[in-house]
Amino acid sequence: MPTSWADSVSAADNLASAARPKSSYVPPHLRNRPTSTDPPPQASYAGPAASSQEQSGYGGPNVGGNRWSGPRNDFRSGYSGGGGRVGGWNNRTGGWDRGREREANPFVDDDVESFVETENSGINFDAYEDIPVETSGENVPPPVNTFLEIDLGEAVNQNIRRCKYVKPTPVQRHAIPIALAGRDLMACAQTGSGKTAAFCFPIISGIMRGQFPRPPRPRVAFPLALILSPTRELSCQIHDEAKKFAYQTGVRVVVAYGGAPINQQLRELERGVHILVATPGRLVDLLERARVSLQMIRYLALDEADRMLDMGFEPQIRKIVQQMDMPPPGVRQTMLFSATFPREIQRLALDFLSNYIFLAVGRVGSSTDLIVQRVEYVQETDKRSHLMDLLHAQRANGAHGKQALTLVFVETKKGADSLEHWLCMNGFPATAIHGDRTQQEREYALRSFKSGNTPILVATDVAARGLDIPHVAHVVNFDIPNDIDDYVHRIGRTGRAGKSGLATAFFNENNSSVARALADLMQEANQEVPVWLSRYAARSTHGGGKNRRGGNRFGGRDFRKDSSFNRGVTDYYGGANMSRGYGAPGGYPAPYSGAVTSAWD
Repeated sequence: MPTSWADSVSAADNLASAARPKSSYVPPHLRNRPTSTDPPPQASYAGPAASSQEQSGYGGPNVGGNRWSGPRNDFRSGYSGGGGRVGGWNNRTGGWDRGREREANPFVDDDVESFVETENSGINFDAYEDIPVETSGENVPPPVNTFLEIDLGEAVNQNIRRCKYVKPTPVQRHAIPIALAGRDLMACAQTGSGKTAAFCFPIISGIMRGQFPRPPRPRVAFPLALILSPTRELSCQIHDEAKKFAYQTGVRVVVAYGGAPINQQLRELERGVHILVATPGRLVDLLERARVSLQMIRYLALDEADRMLDMGFEPQIRKIVQQMDMPPPGVRQTMLFSATFPREIQRLALDFLSNYIFLAVGRVGSSTDLIVQRVEYVQETDKRSHLMDLLHAQRANGAHGKQALTLVFVETKKGADSLEHWLCMNGFPATAIHGDRTQQEREYALRSFKSGNTPILVATDVAARGLDIPHVAHVVNFDIPNDIDDYVHRIGRTGRAGKSGLATAFFNENNSSVARALADLMQEANQEVPVWLSRYAARSTHGGGKNRRGGNRFGGRDFRKDSSFNRGVTDYYGGANMSRGYGAPGGYPAPYSGAVTSAWD
């Protein structure tokens, strides 16, 4: 019997509908997206879970994203939903977490998969065995040697195996048990040592286990954990890593940063959020718009915390932590991570911590034998020709392989643009990243650099912290920074994950203020110090940041051990006597008081 075109379309739709579950509605903007290669975990979640359905918890009964209507018992570690309705928070269309099988698999993307295979599987764990570790504080939990000793939950353990992590790095061995014990933490660990996983794993595990009330207001995001970082690129990197760690756990991770359209970020927040990764500026904007509330925060993590508490970011951090509705220290758990922790930054951090544990892992910068540091005397006018000689030699011998990348640090944005143009004109494919570039330009530059299309990246300090880029074989300090801590973070872009790297610095008369600190750093890292640099160091009248580093072999030293910082200040080790929790003079938020009037006096 002839049928009309409309009847044919209707019949095809009926066949398609019969072939898939009726509950598997896919929004229009996701219909053409390829499905995950992992099969839907129906069988493993098909246990009786009536009790968890009756409980009232964070995110509704389907917080893990179960599109099918059968009972589930996926979070045997204690995290269970409740409330009796489908979906999560802030969703006017039936719940943000409609189905676990529709959760984007972060392990199937080609770029991410390549990164996992080449970087994580090649971690040289033996390079971490002899790294010194120092802890201070009350009742420090003992470290662990394997991930099996840590009860993170089966879903997180499965993601650890997907990431091909064999055993925890030193900072993870110590920091994860401390965080799981609910203690505040200030961790100072070498660059490329796995700090992101050290604070992400405990946060995800804690959210899975916890029982949290429902948010009081619609259209407002109430995250349980807040991770702050100083740059957009680092926030995106943390977000990508956290999504891998939280895959199929039901914990939803959202990122918010400036330079990108805020409407898309607002839509993501409305779909629900457990962990919010953000830069301070965009977060303040969202708080002032009343689209995010911090009153349910249970975990606060500051990555690159010394920069976050430095002069530029400190007012925004204080506004976020102390002047909004975030719970005070003692109610929330606070973790600060960085590769450098100057003493004055430790003093500032007291306002955000309660009876914390200080953890120092390895030397400032990186483990001593992984990065070969070279300092060459080059006049300002000869820097470009000297750089070209290095690049020609690197290209000729091919010692680092075809995928080797070179990262060149300069001091100014104008200098980055100029050097990028000069390199391209001389036959060296290069790109640049700095604060005046749009977010799209910055993201494109990083993608081009990571892929090897432009194997040279000229950057300001916007790329100096936290970025984990595989195959960076050579870091060139075209302009040496004025602070030795910035130098430490710059050279930490190579020699990551236990691999070797090379760092070259161009030194001249303009850098004499950091000569002593640079010579001390190289000597402590068992590097060869040029005789001429030693002469500059002997003539140097100040350390160029040495006092900030603390001048010892660790990435930092707990300033509470220094008696000069204890005069007139409450005992920092005392739990009941801590003046930074609920009992802070003047109430919450805790103001400056006593000897901690300013970090810069």
